[in-house]
Amino acid sequence: MTKTYGNLLLERREHTALVTLDNPPAHTWTLASLRALKELVTDLNADPDVYALVITGGGAKFFSAGADLKVFADGDKTMAFDMAAAFSEAFEALSAFRGVSIAAINGYAMGGGLECALACDIRIAEEHAQMALPEASVGLLPCAGGTQNLAWLVGEGWAKRMILCGERVDAAKALSIGLVEEVVATGQGLTAALALAAKVARQSPGSVTACKSLIQGARSKPLAQSLPDERTLFLGLFDTQDQKEGVLAFLEKRPAEWTNG
Repeated sequence: MTKTYGNLLLERREHTALVTLDNPPAHTWTLASLRALKELVTDLNADPDVYALVITGGGAKFFSAGADLKVFADGDKTMAFDMAAAFSEAFEALSAFRGVSIAAINGYAMGGGLECALACDIRIAEEHAQMALPEASVGLLPCAGGTQNLAWLVGEGWAKRMILCGERVDAAKALSIGLVEEVVATGQGLTAALALAAKVARQSPGSVTACKSLIQGARSKPLAQSLPDERTLFLGLFDTQDQKEGVLAFLEKRPAEWTNG
């Protein structure tokens, strides 16, 4: 029996895992779907044949509108804690995915929806997409990495405009400030994301994992530590079969056949 993940549709496209958010109409996150995302990423990490993950929203209007505010309407702090913890664990797992994660933002990405995209390595937005972190307008704050990941991508000034002033940005503005890496025509987000994911399959999976850890490590480690780590991981690749295969394939002028070993 094929394993299912609540409100998340999983499909394999060669070495890419396609995850479609499926909680219409706005693909809001629930406690169950957040826990399912964490479990899904854990399962993908254990599958050596998966090199990339693409996440998108079902339909043409919403990537995800974040959390359903009805959950917080009664002021229950226990529920608030459970939701905050689930958001954090799910998106931290997504950020730590050993391969390349790509968000295909096919519409509104609000609050926890945008935080999901921020947890990915790369973001591709369709031209009609709208993005915001509006939590402060309802007396809350982004608690799933938004205050940290957004500032890292767009700088402190634009992070403050979006979070403190509640400013919403369209796809063009998102591209200009570095919130997304590409804007495509409406309906082409998934196609572009899958094409980019296919490029990942040409890279050594072990090399990708090592490089990703170094790039993301720059957020918390000083340069004096990161440079020695870079050399250590470089030498570690010589213990892998893929390193030997990659060099040999280049010399023989043929595509490499990765084994993720």
